[in-house]
Amino acid sequence: MARKKAHTPEEIVAKLRQVEVLVGQGRPVTDAVRSIGVTAPSYYRWRSEYGGL
Repeated sequence: MARKKAHTPEEIVAKLRQVEVLVGQGRPVTDAVRSIGVTAPSYYRWRSEYGGL
């Protein structure tokens, strides 16, 4: 059986924006990424794929 993707592209873009807001408020990137419930490598991979949206 194929595994279902955990996040849709819309959810990923929303989470990337949420991290941007948290970092803008002065939180470190690692804490902001942890607060949205993903790992740092996932965040950076998403940012490279979806960052321009």
